[in-house]
Parts: sequence; structure tokens; C-alpha cells
Amino acid sequence: MAKKGPQWIRFLRQYGPITRNDNMYDEHIRRSAARVKLDPLLFRHPIEDDLLSLFSESAASPTSVILTGTAGDGKTHLCRQVWQQLGGAREEWESDNVYFYINAKVAGEETTVHIVRDLTGLPETAQSGEFATKTELLEFFSYTIFADDTNSVFLIAANDGQLVDTWSRLNHGREAVDDTGRLLEDLLFNDRREKEGSKLKLFNLSRVSSAELFDLALEAFINHDGWQHCYNEADSENELFGANCPIRRNYELLKEDQIRSRLRDLLELCDHNEVHLSIRRILLLLSNAVLGFAGKEAEGKNVNDRLLRAADVPRVISSKQIAKASIYNNIFGGNLTQYRRNSLDVFDYLGRFRIGHETSNRFDNLLIYGQSEVELNQLFEQFLSSDPFYGADQTYLAAQQQYIEGADEGGEETERFLEQLVFQRRGLFFKIPESMSDELSPWDLTAFSFAGEYLDRVLNRLRSGKRIEKGVLARLTKGLNRVFIGMLVSSDRELLLAAGLSGSASKVSCILEDRVSVTRRMTESVEILSDDTGFPILRVSLTQQILIDLRLTLTRFEFLSRVADGVLPGSFSRECHEDILAFKSRILTASKQRREELGIEEEGVAFRLLELDELGHPREAVVELD
Repeated sequence: MAKKGPQWIRFLRQYGPITRNDNMYDEHIRRSAARVKLDPLLFRHPIEDDLLSLFSESAASPTSVILTGTAGDGKTHLCRQVWQQLGGAREEWESDNVYFYINAKVAGEETTVHIVRDLTGLPETAQSGEFATKTELLEFFSYTIFADDTNSVFLIAANDGQLVDTWSRLNHGREAVDDTGRLLEDLLFNDRREKEGSKLKLFNLSRVSSAELFDLALEAFINHDGWQHCYNEADSENELFGANCPIRRNYELLKEDQIRSRLRDLLELCDHNEVHLSIRRILLLLSNAVLGFAGKEAEGKNVNDRLLRAADVPRVISSKQIAKASIYNNIFGGNLTQYRRNSLDVFDYLGRFRIGHETSNRFDNLLIYGQSEVELNQLFEQFLSSDPFYGADQTYLAAQQQYIEGADEGGEETERFLEQLVFQRRGLFFKIPESMSDELSPWDLTAFSFAGEYLDRVLNRLRSGKRIEKGVLARLTKGLNRVFIGMLVSSDRELLLAAGLSGSASKVSCILEDRVSVTRRMTESVEILSDDTGFPILRVSLTQQILIDLRLTLTRFEFLSRVADGVLPGSFSRECHEDILAFKSRILTASKQRREELGIEEEGVAFRLLELDELGHPREAVVELD
């Protein structure tokens, strides 16, 4: 009888970045799981209960639903769950059909439920149940969401960007079709779920937090029965799931709170950089983290797709290549070829943190000279020497010594050691505990050195209902002033609104238009709040009605913080600089509106010119023109 452990590892590879695209299709994963009699990686989607309730007998009223989002967000799985709840046959669902319908009781009424599990795959002219064409079906759907005399509801799954485009190609002039097109645009672009007057709910799965999906996916991943099979069947320390097995080591590291929380932080920061990771990509990340191997072969045999199988484990161990299976490197796709890594958005997004490539003198001194320097030796022992799998093994120590001695300066050995430094920096990012962040901040190993502060002093404080500390707001204000004025202003207690001779977008703006107090004064203030979705915003209040908001993404927070510290971060400065200038322009427009509402008229022609003293404090001089 075949062992379940190797079968589980072979099945798990299908979720990873393999050449074959089984991980692209919910049905293929389920079929593969059935063949080896293992459960697929499943968890309850955050919107699943809301969705199923809409197609239940106890629903408030019959309502159609559109599921949209990126590929891999779980649309097909959710459609399956509705189909099963309604009593649909499993065999029918597992066919190649895209369109299904079933009669069931919804909201206490006999209802025909039409399910389109992939709008793109819906044939244009092929027979679609009781509809002759795709156009006829979608026109009928448009009719049902506004009509009262129908007993049909729809569930339609469509990737981002398909909906509006699909309706734009339907027959215009039909009132229901045109109304549906406008409704979809309104719901999508205003990020709304429903609108009064229609019997439609739209769930945009791309709006579900990547960090929340990660929590659910990780629990399903680490608690799967397949891992227990691996433990039970481990025969030797050098075989699958033996004491020296890198797959086992990676799995056990992934269960540790330290790595879980640090990896979750990265995904939460992706959310707050306005990029979304689908369920499929998160499962790919987890599979690659545990099974990845940064090498083509072990003992002369290929490691296919750079993902380990059970049979690869003893060869990797005997050839002393365990370090190439490091979870710290695999998390960033470091085991893959550059082409394959660049083709996967999850590694593109995580790669933007530049973990492994960003560093500081202290970190590199630790990695290169830490074994011999007294003040760094304890840290070297803690983070490198004590890690028998991915720390300072004999290969690393030999390369380190050669690099220090300069025996191969600029040669292949130097290049290999520099590559090892990338691996070790990634390891340090996950190994350094929060309690040591004042001494060694892991965020100094990223392109976002203020990310830890963004998490702790912005996101966490807003969630707990606390006000943002004055020091954070003062630094952001200074950063805003330096961009607004184009000079090294030191002022952090008020926003200085200025324009240049060529307008508000001038690089240097020295004509002062207005000042806005940061601390609340009458109706003026500058503060950081949460919007309706919980996203942090920087709000400038001029009156109770005139409010100007800027979404405070991680990138904008980092940009303004660095500018306030006197550093211009060139890697993302141009886009951020334009965003902040556009924000200034909106505030200037609002300031003019406030003056008009208050009836303030300017007498004569005068300019207030801004100057800075030797400490960067602003002074103004009034220049009157005759």
C-alpha cells in the first residue's frame, strides 16, 4: 500500500509554482485530491455565510449575486457551495459546463437559480440550457434584477474588468441592459455592494483583506491531515520528515508564531499598499515556502520545478544542500528562476519590500564579521550559529572567511557569498524578535524602514480606537510642508499652503496662500483617521463641511517620513511626489472655497513671500504691488 506522506507532498506541489497549471482550477485540485484520497486545502471564505444566506429558504427576498475579483479569489468554489446547498448534483457540477440552473425554494418562493461559474468561459452561441445565446441569457439577467414579475435569480462569477466590458457589448437601447451597465459601474467604482431599487448584490472578493485570507489559509495548511501522515511514516532521520528533512523543518518553522506574525505583517502591508493577494496565490506562497529548493538538481538528479518531492529529500541531505531549501528564501520565491518569479504577482508584491537586498552597516557587520567581533558575537551565535539548517554552516563559514581575506575579490566565489548574504538577511528578517526591534529593527532590512511604525503606531492604534501620537503626525506634517514648499521647512505644527509663479505644482513654491493648524483650532485640524473600510486617511479639515482626505498608504507614509528626515527616497519618489502635489492642489482649491463662503475679499494686490531662517523656520514678508 502506497504511503500517504509522499502522496501528500506530491499533491501539495500542485498548489505551488509548477509548470503544469492544475493549481489554476478548483475542479482539477478536487479531482487530484480524490485520486489520492486526501482532502484539498479548504476553509470557509469570509463572505461564504452571507452568500449562502441569500440563496436559502429563509432569505429576506430573492436576490441575484455577482462575484467578481481576480483569478484565484475563490469564485468557483463559492459557486459550488451554493450549488450544493440548493441540492445540485455533484456529477453535473464536475462536467465542463459553465452554465447551470436548478429549481429550489429561495426566500420561501419557488425560484429558478441560474449559475454562471465563469462569465468569460460562457459560450457566445452554444446552447446554454433554456437560452440560445450568451447575449440572451445576460439580457434576461438584466431584466430580472429590476422586475417584480420574475421567479428567477442569478449567481454570476466574473474576473475583474470583465463585467463593464461585457455589458458594453450587449444590445444597447434596451432599458434593463443600459440600467444594469450603469448599476455595475456604480457598484464597482464606488466600492458598494448594493443599490436601492435593484435586486442585485455585488461581492468584490478583491476587497477581502489578504491578511485575513492568509490567516484562514495558513490554518488549513498547517492543520491538514497530510502532515500527520508524514510524521507517522518517517522511517529515517535522512528520509522524508526525518530529523534532517528540510520539508519538516520548513513546516515546523511556519507553525512558529514569530514567522507567522512577520509573514502576516507583510501581507497586511500589501493590503495597505493597495495590492491584493488571491487565495490561490497565498496557497502557492505557502506551498513554495515549505517545498522550495534553490537548485536544479541533487546528486545529479533534477529537482523538478524547484519543488521538493519525497524522493529528493535524501539526495539533498547527502549532498549537503539543505540550506538551499531555506523557508526564508522560498517565501520570496528565491528558489525560482528570475523569469518564473517575475511572472507570479505574489513574489512581485513581496519583492517590492526588497528584503535580502536592503541592509545596513550593522547588519552586514553582523553577517560578515560577527563571529570574530566581541560585541557582535552573541548575536551571531543567536541568529546564525544556533541554526543548523539555514544558519552559518560550514559552507557559509568557508565562503565568509574567503570573502574577508579577499582571496577571490570580484570572482565567482565572491558572487556566491553575496548571494548567501541575501539568504541570511532574509533569515534575519524573520528571526529577530519584536523585543529586539530597538536594537535591530527587521524593517531596516526592507525598502520600508518605517513599516513597523506604520503597523504599530498607525494601524494598531486606529483599530483600538486610540488617537495617533503627536510625534507621528508632526513628522508627516513636516514631510508634507517640504513637498508643498519645495524647501527644507522645519515647521510641523501647521500646514503651509503655497504656490509658485507657475502654479501650485511648481517645484519651489514661495507665495504663501494659507496656513492650516494641525492642532484643532476652531474648525481647522490635521489628523489621521480610518475611513469606512478601516483604511487610514490623512484628513485636512478647513470647516465642518470642507474636508480633504488622502489615503495614507504604506508607500505614502514611508515617503513623507523619509522626506521629513531629510532623505528623498528615489525608488518611489516620483509617483508619491505627484500624489502629494495633487493633494496640495485640492487643499488650495478648498481653501479658496472657504474664503468665498466666508466672504473674505483680498484688498489690493499683495503677495506673502515665504523665507526660511537658518533653522528652517518659515517667515513671511508681504510684498504689495502698486
